[in-house]
Amino acid sequence: MSYLKRVQANSYQQRLESLISERMQTGADKADIDARIWDIFGEKWSIMFTDLSGFSRYVTEFGIIHFLQNIQESQRIFEPCIEANDGILIKVEGDSLMVLFRHPSKAVKCAIAMQQATKTYNIDKIEAEKILLCVGIGYGDILTIGDQDVFGEEVNAASKLGEDTAKAWEILVTGSVIPEIKELPGISFEPLEEGPAWVAEAYKLEYPL
Repeated sequence: MSYLKRVQANSYQQRLESLISERMQTGADKADIDARIWDIFGEKWSIMFTDLSGFSRYVTEFGIIHFLQNIQESQRIFEPCIEANDGILIKVEGDSLMVLFRHPSKAVKCAIAMQQATKTYNIDKIEAEKILLCVGIGYGDILTIGDQDVFGEEVNAASKLGEDTAKAWEILVTGSVIPEIKELPGISFEPLEEGPAWVAEAYKLEYPL
């Protein structure tokens, strides 16, 4: 890691921690501090969370090393899709990726490309080696802490949709994504029948595979 990147990351984190500490003080003007935090760290992004279906089952049947191989292979085939659609890979946690996009349309295009790449990859693979991708996408105002982490309602919603709700091959999006992708050709969407209780609107995309 370069010195410049270390300084940037630490500066973001230290500034946020300083404001949070100030907010905790007796008599603090929390509304004013909140406005300052959003002014410094608030940005509008589309956020994607991915997950690989069948983690627990495959680990139990074939061992963790086998699944680590699947994780590495998935990242290899997904990274070109992310780069081609101007995504920024923020975090990798186990079999999950967190990726930012300026525009929801590019997040959706990336998700479709990843699913299509997965289908091609799986053609000659045995069942245990197939990659089964789940995707959740949100869009809205979030707090960005350098390139370390992001926070916000749409972050939480996208995480819930991608990591907990979506099944293999599904791309689920929050309601805020829909107005931004209506003009994309070849896709449609329908309300999710059983979405997370605290996600106001969620939809499942129908897309070319």
